[in-house]
Amino acid sequence: MAQQAVDVSDKIKLELYRLLCKTRMTEERIIALYRQGQIAGGVYTSRGVEATTVGAAYALEAQDYLFPIHRDLGAHLAKGQSVLNIFLQYLGKGNSLTKGKESGLHASDTSLNIIGNISHLGAMIPVAVGAGLGKAMQGEKVVALNFIGEGGSNIGDFHEGLNFAAVQNAPFVLVIENNQYAYSTPYHTGNRCEKLSDRAIGYGISGYQIDGTDVLAVYSVVKEAIERARNGGGPTLIECISMRMIGHSAHDDASYVDKDLLKSWQQKDPIANLEKKLLKANLVTKKQIDKIIKDLEKEIEDAVHEALAGPPPNPQLAYGGIYAE
Repeated sequence: MAQQAVDVSDKIKLELYRLLCKTRMTEERIIALYRQGQIAGGVYTSRGVEATTVGAAYALEAQDYLFPIHRDLGAHLAKGQSVLNIFLQYLGKGNSLTKGKESGLHASDTSLNIIGNISHLGAMIPVAVGAGLGKAMQGEKVVALNFIGEGGSNIGDFHEGLNFAAVQNAPFVLVIENNQYAYSTPYHTGNRCEKLSDRAIGYGISGYQIDGTDVLAVYSVVKEAIERARNGGGPTLIECISMRMIGHSAHDDASYVDKDLLKSWQQKDPIANLEKKLLKANLVTKKQIDKIIKDLEKEIEDAVHEALAGPPPNPQLAYGGIYAE
């Protein structure tokens, strides 16, 4: 597996830790609201995969495009999205990003250059490639970062989009979240190749397989790929290996996953392991960690309180924002 490609400052390490905690704590609160009947629709969370989404998205600059998928809350937060907007969206409020038309992370925020996912995962890859290529043709140094699961990497759009990106030398980075299961389908039953990153060879681009539970490695390798793309070096395919430690969605008990497998992956928990590294390096104290958690708890609870009091969707706006003017 590829190791860290660039140095990560102490300041960034601490911010990545805070974002990992913020992601998990926000998702836990979302699940609680779902079980209380406050949230309709699906809830897809990222426990065990947070380091991939947070680390990769944090490597982007403000002008870059983020194309996340349905369980990439960490990417939204790392790109600057507020916790309040996340809860408003999940609760389907009239002042949410989609004005109550959609739930979950099916939302875009053009002020942050976040483009919401298409339910047919993989179909957004050509769109993301086009976004980056379009900016390059306009003379702007903008990179598009897209996520896809290992299951979604098997559809035609993945190959067509990646080939087009390679041929056009587009400023594009594609991150595969290989979390072992495409819903209930284990990796080995849907893929014969040992490494999905080897697919990059067929398109003549750079490809890396990295530890998707190590947020520092993810940030470092993705940062290098983004800057290479920004300076004309073309696209990169990065496969992040992790384990989805929770069901496909909040209503899925993941009974199809071997319990011993989950137990072994628990030792690679991205938050616990980064916390150990920070404490060992004396970059943070236990007291400071407790304060980070306490501050996040307040931020999240304040956001939940405000979001619950938000207005219901306005029926008169049901047909707005569907077609471009």
